[in-house]
Amino acid sequence: MTKIEKIVLSYSGGLDTSIILKWLQETYGCEVVTFTADLGQGEELEPARAKAEMSGVKDIRIVDLREEFVSDFVFPMLRANALYEGQYLLGSSIARPLIAKHLVGIAREVGAHAIAHGATGKGNDQVRFELAVNALDPSIKIIAPWRQWNIRSRMQLLEYAEKHHIPVPSDKRGEAPFSIDANLLHTSTEGKILENPAEVAPDHVYQRTVDPVDAPDTPEIITIGFERGDPVSVNGKSMTPAALLTELNGLGGRHGIGRLDLVENRFIGMKSRGIYETPGGTILLTAHRGIESITLDRAAAHLKDEIMPRYSELIYNGFWFAPEREMLQALIDQSQTFVSGEVTLRLYKGSASVISRTSPLSLYSADLVTFEESAIAYDHHDAEGFIRLNGLRLRSWAARNGR
Repeated sequence: MTKIEKIVLSYSGGLDTSIILKWLQETYGCEVVTFTADLGQGEELEPARAKAEMSGVKDIRIVDLREEFVSDFVFPMLRANALYEGQYLLGSSIARPLIAKHLVGIAREVGAHAIAHGATGKGNDQVRFELAVNALDPSIKIIAPWRQWNIRSRMQLLEYAEKHHIPVPSDKRGEAPFSIDANLLHTSTEGKILENPAEVAPDHVYQRTVDPVDAPDTPEIITIGFERGDPVSVNGKSMTPAALLTELNGLGGRHGIGRLDLVENRFIGMKSRGIYETPGGTILLTAHRGIESITLDRAAAHLKDEIMPRYSELIYNGFWFAPEREMLQALIDQSQTFVSGEVTLRLYKGSASVISRTSPLSLYSADLVTFEESAIAYDHHDAEGFIRLNGLRLRSWAARNGR
């Protein structure tokens, strides 16, 4: 085997990846390059740099990926109205291929033989990271410490940290904290009391949204502009993708929108429970369906809904860079050619409701659906033949069954 002389580590600066950093240095005796992605998680990232420096890291990368995250990953996914198992907006899933892409890019740049991540052997993230790397550069070795080292308990983890003088936050010394993942699209919370699906999630679990009961008693009306399926403005103000999602996160959070308590099926086979908060994403999903309702042909819209579960499952399972996801994306993107216009929504007590939609490319015809005299000729008698032809097989079926 080729000796590993340099490793690129996906590094948050938290306890787990700080320990992994030290373990990699000890185990492989090589240089470790740290990569910290700014995905809008709302945390100060400079402390990660300071911790890496304390551990002797010479090459520290902290990269602002917020615009790329939203424009190249979140928005393409939203064009599909993607929901895993009908509910989950895939906030963690969609971030992993972007992180993997940059890990591979840095590894190539610095001539590293391997990349490392801190995902555990029980979760989905290990699969997502590694499938993405397989698709982007199969020559790069992947190191997954949680599957390799002999640390088997939280107590052993803390003992390792203290032995190597790795700072342990006071709240990490006792009971294990919630496992939290955050980015510009969502916040997910798992662990502790949430591991029992019969227990009601305590109020302090929620970080991004107010309780809908405590949300303002007055509805807020907003308008979102779309071009070719992507949101481009809020209340007439054009914004970059990351700025737009940030704005909607604030609006949605204030009105308690986007909360989800979900028991989902992980790719590796077990069920898990998580609390998800996706305020801006929930508003965008509702608005996008609103503009599609007047701009998409019926058959095209129904076909999109048929492939959406498959597309969502591919993202959830880590196949963002797989050929089948790219094929489906091409179909989805083609469907968005005329999905432009504006949608007005009412935000109120945990809900985002479409109250109007308009588009210069609308397929909606008031003359066709009106109960009044229409300017467009529509012969009601035509429906008789239409119904008779569609009923032909039903009449044959009924005759055979003696009806």
